[in-house]
Formats: sequence, structure tokens, C-alpha cells
Amino acid sequence: MSGRDLHIRLKRHADGSASITCTRADGTVTWQRQKGQLGAVFPPHDLTHYAVERTLGCRSAFYGLVADGWEIGDFAAPWPRGEIPEEAREVELFVGCLDTERRQSTGWTAEEFNAHAALAVSASRFSGLRHRALTDEQLQAIRLLRDQLLQRWHALAAGESLEVAF
Repeated sequence: MSGRDLHIRLKRHADGSASITCTRADGTVTWQRQKGQLGAVFPPHDLTHYAVERTLGCRSAFYGLVADGWEIGDFAAPWPRGEIPEEAREVELFVGCLDTERRQSTGWTAEEFNAHAALAVSASRFSGLRHRALTDEQLQAIRLLRDQLLQRWHALAAGESLEVAF
């Protein structure tokens, strides 16, 4: 991928829902509407994915796989493409830890973050996952990008969209 192979648009709707639309380089599109509470939960989660994947250079995680033709629905039960690749699982682990950290309004050190990630790996969802340890510098870069994107998201009025390229 060239870095501009996926156009991502998150839209805030007047009813409190949100939608994500991903347009691939070939013009094909995958999208999902997130209603109710999901409209509040998923945009920050999806933007955290973006920050992690861009900062760490991940190409086989959510946005890279979508750029390569996966549909958004492929990442949930009944798992039409089977188990997601190892890198995508690693990114999901990191995003989950970052989401927890953000909800708790704390800023973990790399040591604390990596300890939380190791604890999550012991859960069945991530069982057996081998993941890298993140550095304070990597976490700082991820948080900076994520926070910039979240600030843009939260500033949107109903009907407006945030757009980024991957």
C-alpha cells in the first residue's frame, strides 16, 4: 500500500449514531452505522486503531486489511474470513489497553502499559498472542495522534465528518 490507499470517513449523525465509511484505492467501499451507545464508543476506538496502526507502521491490522479488501463485518462473528491475523490481534490488544487507559483518565508508563497488555493476553480472547513491548516514545506518539483526532471528532457538529487517509 502507498499510504493513501484507504480513505476513512467518520460521520457524526444527528440521532447520536455514527458511521464509518472506508473507500479503497479501487473505489470499492465498506461501511458500518454505529447506533445507540455504539455511536459514542466506536469512533474513539476506530481513531485509536488509526493512531496505533499509523504510528507503529502496521499493515496487516484493521485498516490495512480493509484497504486490501476486507469488509468491516469480517472482523466480527461469524468471522467470515476466519481468525484475524496476528498483527491485527496485537493492534486490537493495544487499542483495548489504550481505550481502558483513556476511560480511566490515566497515563500509564510503558512498563505499566506492557503489564496491562500481558494481563489481557492471559484472557481467552488474546490467549497465546505474542506481542511487542511498546516504549514510552511509541506510546507518546500514539497518544498524541489519537488525542488530535479525538479533539477533531468531538468538535464535529451533527452531520459533519472527520476524514483521514491511510
